[in-house]
Amino acid sequence: MTAPSETPISLTRTRTPNTRPADASLSFGKVFTDHMFVMDYIEGKGWHDPRVVPYGPLTLDPATSVLHYGQAIFDGLKAFRGADGAIRLFRAQRHAERLNKSARALCIPEMDPGLVRRSFEAIVAADHAWVPSSPGTSLYIRPTVIATDVMLGVHPAHSYTYFVICSPVGAYYKEGVKPVRILATDTHVRAVQGGLGEAKTAANYAASLSAQQEAERAGYTQVLWLDGVERKWIDEVGTMNIMMRIGDEVITPPLAGTILDGVTRNSILQLLRDWGHKVSERKVSIDEVMQAGRDGTLREMWGTGTAAVVSPVGELGYKGETIRIGQGQTGALTQKLYDAITAIQYGRAPDPHGWTSVVKAPVTA
Repeated sequence: MTAPSETPISLTRTRTPNTRPADASLSFGKVFTDHMFVMDYIEGKGWHDPRVVPYGPLTLDPATSVLHYGQAIFDGLKAFRGADGAIRLFRAQRHAERLNKSARALCIPEMDPGLVRRSFEAIVAADHAWVPSSPGTSLYIRPTVIATDVMLGVHPAHSYTYFVICSPVGAYYKEGVKPVRILATDTHVRAVQGGLGEAKTAANYAASLSAQQEAERAGYTQVLWLDGVERKWIDEVGTMNIMMRIGDEVITPPLAGTILDGVTRNSILQLLRDWGHKVSERKVSIDEVMQAGRDGTLREMWGTGTAAVVSPVGELGYKGETIRIGQGQTGALTQKLYDAITAIQYGRAPDPHGWTSVVKAPVTA
């Protein structure tokens, strides 16, 4: 019997390939490649029929359960084309494992992590020519699982579809890493313990939209989320994990059930410890951070995530007060972290932790 991680993946190539856009025209998530990976689940049969097929619409009955009850998860990772021509995935195995962690939270049947990783490799190999080569560009990979039962009723579905689509994306920072302004909110809640905060699921992102709009209307780029109970402990910033350097200590909130176990977060913590920095995964209050900003000990603050790697914070607003961080400039440590991770992703620097994996030769029919 074939193990799930060794199951053959079929390939049906498109007969109408699209014209690939110029690297200089790329933004984020607006253009998609020629193919998609698809696999199905039926209770009693399990996950089956992994395949790469031409990119196209999904046909869903109006009563499909995901449309009514939101049983959907996703993840996101990237493939990078180095100067040596090799295409590298960054921490593909950890992304596969995190997708299963989200699945457990939403009662979705888990998939074999080896097969999930192979799904990433198969779609990138099929659409290898779509991986851009200009500095800072990459191929964004979006694996998704949706419930596909056709019936109304609040319960875990008995059938699911897993699909992976890809989008070539431009450099996040076209003119260098730029600090953003963020606004801490104590009126909106992103997540609470026992909820879905640590899962990458559609519901979490829908819950963030209202606060994000308010922040933008006030002239800020992102929302700094506080805990949903006491409204004092820092959780995340926008859709990213948050870190701050107070004195000689780098602090980030702990993984306590309300925030995402970020792959970039994990990578940065490893690098900081490699470099000998004092790192604390502990609760940190908005009052502690604001006071550190007032007395000058808040040296740097940044978000971490797949899209930006790091996003430096230049100003933090809370209850009508705004503090400036590092004269509003990107801090030295923030820049060092960005440079170090991107160098590994593009194969410009050694990869001591084995985070990258080279995608093999293109799949042929």
